Amino acid sequence: MLQMLEEKLKEAIVAELKRQAANNPQSLSIEDSDGLVVNGKIDLDDLTMVIAGAVAGGP
Repeated sequence: MLQMLEEKLKEAIVAELKRQAANNPQSLSIEDSDGLVVNGKIDLDDLTMVIAGAVAGGP
């Protein structure tokens, strides 16, 4: 159960960071090779909302 939640959180975080990078590529870049490399400004409010939704079982 915990492993499933961790996987869901990981997927939600990566998806949100990629969404933010796609919406604002001049401010944020994501490299998804050996791990995840994030360069730039992250909207923490949006990221927090996505994490809260994943924990609560939202979409």
